Amino acid sequence: MIRRGLEFSAVPGFEPTLLDLYTPDGVTRPPLVVWIHGGGFHGGDRVGLPGTLAPGSVFGALTAAGIACASIDYRLAPAAHPADQEKDVRSALRFLRERAERYGYDADRTGVWGESAGGLLALLAGLTVPQVKAVVAWYPVTDLAEFLPADPAELERHSQLYGVPLKDARELAAAASPVTHVTPAAPPVLLVHGDEDGEVPVAQSLRLHELLLGVGADSTMRIVPGADHCFQRYPDVSGLIKESVDYLGSRLVR
Repeated sequence: MIRRGLEFSAVPGFEPTLLDLYTPDGVTRPPLVVWIHGGGFHGGDRVGLPGTLAPGSVFGALTAAGIACASIDYRLAPAAHPADQEKDVRSALRFLRERAERYGYDADRTGVWGESAGGLLALLAGLTVPQVKAVVAWYPVTDLAEFLPADPAELERHSQLYGVPLKDARELAAAASPVTHVTPAAPPVLLVHGDEDGEVPVAQSLRLHELLLGVGADSTMRIVPGADHCFQRYPDVSGLIKESVDYLGSRLVR
């Protein structure tokens, strides 16, 4: 079953924030995975997937595995900032927990899966929200501070993304970075990243992976050979979807 356009948040000055809920047929109280789209924090939506993926393939793969899926929107830059987007993800998780009985999934077995900017938001949720029991992050940014330029004029443009004065941009970038929030309480994390990613270097995932292992957390790093951002040039993206669904299933399905 698909329920489209469920409103989970309404912030004055913005359009209501919506999600689509996909539930598998014939499964009693399935686990739930929240899909968070990418788009550089300023683009994308809950319906579209990267061009390297078949339309709807992520949602279909999850429900075929007996897992419910909620694909969410969040407010976009420059009107909204990373802290706003993190709040939207938290609002979606809270909405989904409160309505678990109504829609028939098990909110105590919730995972998050995001790609690119959505991967960062998925990791932030996993590292800071106890409800989240597993995370899959595809080619995520994990340390925003590394993307801040040294040139003051360029930094000024970047600071507009955060909606703060220039002097506060680095502080907010750190607060919005998953590497800042690593603790031994982290849920299991699967990081999937192309080793030829020209937009978000694979070192971003490797650093988080090492930090998680360093505190004794359960972290798995899957380096995809020859793949650029969005797994461009990789011939078996459908296989990566299956690996990710299998990982979530191994952590969430009883």
